[in-house]
Amino acid sequence: MITSSSSTGSLTLERPMTTAYAGVRVQSIDILRGLVMIIMAIDHVRVYSGIPAGGLTMGIFFTRWITHYCAPSFAFFAGTSAFLYYNKTGDRKSLVNFLVTRGLLLAIFELTIVRFFWTFNFDYAAFTITGVLWMLGWCMVLMAAFVRLKPLHLVIMGVAMVLFQSAFAYLPAIFPDSIQETVARYWAFFYPSALAGKEGVVIGAGSGGLPSVFGISIFYVILPWLGVMMAGFGFGALLLKDPALVKRVCLWLGLGITAAFLLGATIKALYFFPADDLTPFYIRLLGQQKYPPSQFYVMMTLGPMIALVPWAQRATGWLVEAIKLIGRVPMFYYLLHILLIHLSAFVMNMFVYGNIHQDWYVTAPFVGVPEPDRWNLGMLYLVWAIDVVILYFICARYARFKMENPDVAWVKYI
Repeated sequence: MITSSSSTGSLTLERPMTTAYAGVRVQSIDILRGLVMIIMAIDHVRVYSGIPAGGLTMGIFFTRWITHYCAPSFAFFAGTSAFLYYNKTGDRKSLVNFLVTRGLLLAIFELTIVRFFWTFNFDYAAFTITGVLWMLGWCMVLMAAFVRLKPLHLVIMGVAMVLFQSAFAYLPAIFPDSIQETVARYWAFFYPSALAGKEGVVIGAGSGGLPSVFGISIFYVILPWLGVMMAGFGFGALLLKDPALVKRVCLWLGLGITAAFLLGATIKALYFFPADDLTPFYIRLLGQQKYPPSQFYVMMTLGPMIALVPWAQRATGWLVEAIKLIGRVPMFYYLLHILLIHLSAFVMNMFVYGNIHQDWYVTAPFVGVPEPDRWNLGMLYLVWAIDVVILYFICARYARFKMENPDVAWVKYI
């Protein structure tokens, strides 16, 4: 248990802290983060199975849909963790340095270690994307410029950034005509541009319709994810309040956001689709846009996660402890899980087809598995379950190493 040795809030192992921070930071944040890390692996096993990202069959749709909770939770709770880091140190300069150095490290990891684990391919000219670590890293770097603001102001800015995100698409249009295309091309790192070229094609579009800059396909943009992280930073201030207040506010806020999503998305599903569209209602309701994340997408995912905070605060049991452990070493888990899943795909392919078929994965996560060779859902979930168990035991050893070596500088970042 995290404890406090003095009125300054320095952390030791002597006497229990009495603030909400002790229970919420260790319990709620780690459990929910660990839970979405485990769920995330479903989607990444799906990548190597060759099963498409969603579909009209209920099993495939919900296999993809449940993993939508991951990226918003990562961004939101990264902001919360940043606030709690500041609360622990009381040093804004230290927080700024941590956000910048960790953020840059995540962006570098995305283009090096993570990319190689995805593809086992060094041909950067052929395929490179900006994934979730890229997005989280640059959001952290940009967050460093705002942490001197009051948490409430960051919440307001973050929510506004999410709700009014469409305005970002038109930013290149405010520049002189002579440089609009250039601005639009590089603005693609932040948000897709509404500016079209002479052929009517969106400026900077690369393979697969994704914006491309310097040969890098922009999978995750920076905005409005930065707004999600800002809101998470302000949420951290709430977690320092009286536990009863935290429980009440999280339930009302989380359920309120979820209810607002259900109302708005239902109206959209019923009245804003063509009359001859045969898409099932549940897909119209839940199939919200992720790239970039729409307002309904953010509400659909973060509402339930916020409502779960009170449950996670008081949850107990061996399974909860296992999930919490993974949530304490999320970066280590993330880096390792892609490598393990890729290798597991080799094992499964060798067992089923007699060939590892690395040729299918040279542009992962956009794989090229022929339709007859795609795994079924049973194979997908079997590999996922085995890999999560393996990851737990490896993470347990790393968590023990991290606890026993707190003075090793690099463990703060991984």
